[in-house]
Amino acid sequence: MTETAGPTELDGRPRRRPALSPSRAGDFKQCPLLYRFRAIDRLPEKPSRAQIRGTVVHAVLERLYELPAAQRVPAAARSLVEPVWGELLEQAPDLLAELFSGPRDPELAEWLASADGLLDAYFRLEDPRRLEPEARELLVETELESGLLLRGYVDRIDVAPTGQIRVVDYKTGAAPRQVAEARALFQMKFYALVLLHLRGVVPTQLRLMYLADSEALTYQPDEAELRRFERTLDAIWQAILTAGRSGDFRPNPSRLCDWCSHRPLCPAWDGTPPEYPGWPEPEGADGTAGAEHRPVGACAGVAETLVDRSD
Repeated sequence: MTETAGPTELDGRPRRRPALSPSRAGDFKQCPLLYRFRAIDRLPEKPSRAQIRGTVVHAVLERLYELPAAQRVPAAARSLVEPVWGELLEQAPDLLAELFSGPRDPELAEWLASADGLLDAYFRLEDPRRLEPEARELLVETELESGLLLRGYVDRIDVAPTGQIRVVDYKTGAAPRQVAEARALFQMKFYALVLLHLRGVVPTQLRLMYLADSEALTYQPDEAELRRFERTLDAIWQAILTAGRSGDFRPNPSRLCDWCSHRPLCPAWDGTPPEYPGWPEPEGADGTAGAEHRPVGACAGVAETLVDRSD
């Protein structure tokens, strides 16, 4: 693949070179048609309360580290919930109506309060007063020798005085069962590989923090493992390119279909997909197939597709 001279505009949004993110790679592995709907067709999805709550919690944890260390206490984190929620509503005025019957919906206050419990769980896992992250909500991007562009956002990177790197990711759902741990670590290995390319070192620790049940999953990768993982990503991307050129993104029915926003359009459920728009080639009108849409940080992009917030 060749890099274009710069982003172009399509539908008023910047368009970038096709890349692979951990979310989109996971989509393709789960169901190629889901990948197409999200990455190529970019069909809208109605956000769930769990996803939006995850967005709120991630933004609060990012802002928590903007406070002086001594002020990073549970009460301070809880005090950030309503301001963050307010900013989300400013950016997406229809969000309230999509999730609740209105500002007086009795479930709204209960839902906001549920974010407090997740934040309290975070403080049971670590003490932010003792940490000074190098980066939060960091966009990372690198190109592999194969030409595959990797792109994603890392929740947090900690760097010790000795130079050791820890990659941290917050999850507002419960910790996975042992059989699902490999899937949970896929995203973290993706970030570790990107950092290996960018910094020339293997992160010492990958840490997933599950706030729903106050559990943490830690993993120590090695370079040989990450190089094998790189070949896995290349293979996934080649499969995506093959499907992209032919338009043959096949559905893969599973129990996850019950939660899919696009089920009415899926031929596995007697639906009809929209006409295939074609693969967004990097030359000319630049595409974002595989790009990561991040609805966190300063609440930017909350109207974009919301993913990975209730995992």
